[in-house]
Amino acid sequence: MHWEQVYDPLGHEGFSTLLAALPVVVLLGALGFFRVRAHVAALLSLGVALLVALGPFGMPASAGLAAAGYGAAYGLFPIGWIVLNLIFLYDLSVARGHFAVLRTSLAQLSPDPRIQVIGIAFCLGAFFEGAAGFGTPVAVTAALLIQLGFTPIAASCLSLIANTAPVAFGALGTPIIALQGVTGLDLHALSAMVGRQLPVFALIVPFWVVAAFAGLRGTWGVWPAALVAGAAFAVPQYVISNFHGPWLVDVVSSLVSMAALGLLLRFWQPRDGWTAGTAQAQNAASDSGPSRREMWEAWRPWLLLSACVFVWGLPTVKALLNGISAPRLPVPYLDKLVERVPPVVASARAEDAIFTLNWLSATGTGILVAALLAGAWMGFSAREMLVTYARTLKRVRFSLLTIAAMLGLGYVSRYSGTDATLGLALARTGAFYPFFGTLLGWLGVALTGSDTASNVLFGSLQKITAEQTGLPPVLMAAANSSGGVMGKMVDAQSIVVASVATGAHGHEGDILRRVFLHSLALAALVGLLVCLQAYVWPFTRMVAG
Repeated sequence: MHWEQVYDPLGHEGFSTLLAALPVVVLLGALGFFRVRAHVAALLSLGVALLVALGPFGMPASAGLAAAGYGAAYGLFPIGWIVLNLIFLYDLSVARGHFAVLRTSLAQLSPDPRIQVIGIAFCLGAFFEGAAGFGTPVAVTAALLIQLGFTPIAASCLSLIANTAPVAFGALGTPIIALQGVTGLDLHALSAMVGRQLPVFALIVPFWVVAAFAGLRGTWGVWPAALVAGAAFAVPQYVISNFHGPWLVDVVSSLVSMAALGLLLRFWQPRDGWTAGTAQAQNAASDSGPSRREMWEAWRPWLLLSACVFVWGLPTVKALLNGISAPRLPVPYLDKLVERVPPVVASARAEDAIFTLNWLSATGTGILVAALLAGAWMGFSAREMLVTYARTLKRVRFSLLTIAAMLGLGYVSRYSGTDATLGLALARTGAFYPFFGTLLGWLGVALTGSDTASNVLFGSLQKITAEQTGLPPVLMAAANSSGGVMGKMVDAQSIVVASVATGAHGHEGDILRRVFLHSLALAALVGLLVCLQAYVWPFTRMVAG
């Protein structure tokens, strides 16, 4: 039985919008104010989303439950698969003492924690975002920072704030490719437009993340490092996105940024005497330095990880592995049975619901291969690795449940049409639409945990609304992705990944409270830039054709 989505079930736009927002309000309230554990808050908000969808919005129960199951399955695979195997690699490294060596070698690059934040959270995190995405950079950088003496909450928050500017081009350009797929706009035009928005924030974010850690006075003492890292990322980001495409933007830009920062530190180190909160990191730097062999053994698992996720992300490799095994499973009671209707889309269309079990080409499988190779090189027996894997699975079980419930919430929102109700409310803002349309992308990522998913959800709506209001469609489609990257700080998936990597499970609400205003402020700045590009010369000349 086909079911058409209804976007104003109460016959009053304001009340229908408040109703659609109720699951989000419950989630944020439970996490941020009532300090409910993340998996309980996620399950609670999923329950509310189902009640709203099956009740006032009139979604058939079979379709609603199927959407929740589809989202939960996607949360476990491929996203949970990435988290589980990444933490497994981390546990192997810790068990052999290699992470302590890694900590010491990173501290010796610069004993100043502010430089470590820039180099690890921003530069190194951008590389993992470009190669793998889906929580990988936050998990790796948060784990590294905590080994350098940062508190679990600080390590989580700083990694989340830093993981912004690269997100739109993450996982070898997947969000932009998905945006092109749902809008039909030219891929290179979309890549170029995002590449004329985010480089501004690539310059800002290194300063911002240091200020969040050390305050404005502390930031002033490392402004050369923040400027070099940001500029060395922003320039390649602009050039590659505008003249090549979305695929290698983050990978190349992060490598250039790391190289530029490393070169600067050979000739310059901060000398402002800033020491607040640095005792642990300073102690790590004062340890006797590891030998070259120890450093090689400590870095080898992460170099293996980098190589594997990069190879697994190459389109030719993905196509080859998908050809071997990637069954496409239509979701019963959901696939082609739910229709999106105008004004969200130009003409009514049935929504696909296909679960692809691409277990060979999944990024998590590449991480598992890296972990097994690293474990063998570190001298673990097969039995020891199996025991460690079981221990890791037990440690992350509640986090996997949280991710599954959150993706279930996102998919119920998508297939019930409550996401479109929220989107239409923002689309009715007239001349202010460039600003609020950008916040729509932020909302999409906050809900789904993925810039790719946000682009799939709202990309078509952005194009249609832009055409109706006389704005360039490529500008607003790109704004959805650029605004979305700032929502990465506050989505439950990223917060859970950070809490798992740092051992801060149970403190997800504390993390959310610390990063929320940073996320909203940066999203608002993206919105202001999009407004300038929409209306004010010479910014209007930045709009890609």
